[in-house]
Amino acid sequence: MATVSSFEELDIWKQAREICMSVYEITCHENFNNDFRFCSQIRAAAGSIMDNIAEGFEREGNKEFIQFLFYAKGSCGELRSQLIRACDWKYITNEEFNKLKEDASKISTGIYNFIKYLKNSNFSGNRFK
Repeated sequence: MATVSSFEELDIWKQAREICMSVYEITCHENFNNDFRFCSQIRAAAGSIMDNIAEGFEREGNKEFIQFLFYAKGSCGELRSQLIRACDWKYITNEEFNKLKEDASKISTGIYNFIKYLKNSNFSGNRFK
């Protein structure tokens, strides 16, 4: 693996940022206007994915980084569950749901694969060289 000097360089963080922006955009729809709590929850879950990747990276140790990657993976599951509710409640279209669910699943898989890589690597910190 090439040297990674900041979390912004990680593909999983970039993908998490993209889904966070997409979730923000859909929650600006009129359907979310009267459900402020749910809107806040789904935005928080999406943001938590990228935030936990960033926080774990900044901890500078693989054990802690892996723990925060698991938190990020859990947030992917939380987001998928909330997307199901949003679709069930007709806040988002089936097309929006399918796209975001697929994106969240890909991110979750990417995080899992990165965790496996870190567990099997000889690196002890997050400044991978």
